[in-house]
Amino acid sequence: MKEVMISLRQLTMAFGSKVVLDELDLDVYKGETLAVIGPSGSGKSTVIKVLTGLLAPTSGSVQIEGQETSGFDDDAWDELRCHMGVVFQYSALFDFLSVGENVAFGLRQHFKLPEAEVQSRVAALLEMVGMPGTQSMMPAELSGGMKKRVGLARALAMQPQVVFYDEPTSGLDPVMTMTISRLIRKTQQTLGVTSVLVTHDMESAYFAADRIAMLYKGKIVQVGTPDEIKRSSNPIVHAFVNGLELKEEDADEQQ
Repeated sequence: MKEVMISLRQLTMAFGSKVVLDELDLDVYKGETLAVIGPSGSGKSTVIKVLTGLLAPTSGSVQIEGQETSGFDDDAWDELRCHMGVVFQYSALFDFLSVGENVAFGLRQHFKLPEAEVQSRVAALLEMVGMPGTQSMMPAELSGGMKKRVGLARALAMQPQVVFYDEPTSGLDPVMTMTISRLIRKTQQTLGVTSVLVTHDMESAYFAADRIAMLYKGKIVQVGTPDEIKRSSNPIVHAFVNGLELKEEDADEQQ
């Protein structure tokens, strides 16, 4: 029996009359990488915002590490976030801090560590993401792919149990997209973290994920291994992963 790290039940997120997540059910198992795919506006990034406490769901249950988060206050969320790492779509590095200081930011905020240990951990993380010796560089000197790698190093600095990736390959060329995808897989295999990967990039999802969940109009329409998603007979899934136009009548039959 696989251990569940994250469990969503009947999760609904509405902004006024617009329902973004519609009674969504989903489990993420400990140690796996689950990719969440779907067209723009389907609610993918909203899932991460709910899981990191940036948005409070309209209704439903969100359990992380066995804790029901619906009653969490800011302090409880802050404590839980110490076990999380987030890799943002646009890297979100602090422009006024060097690469090394960006990676060390969370460590300095939440832990009182000897400076030698901070520097050692920063150096090891930059080595892991393929950017050794770049501590003194500034974000303005980095390419898009380099920024994404620094963002990953920063997300891992606090040794999180869960890592969330929000469109980590957005805007990257195919070579760098595969580099980031390999890093996601390497991070899981090396550190044993549980990961949720939100992406529209199917090659990245197929390579990095153990399972893939397809989100469409606020609902999960299928969860499966990469091979199962590739061979899916669900017309919504088949159309999306193959870049085909979805016929509304086929979509309506699946709702």
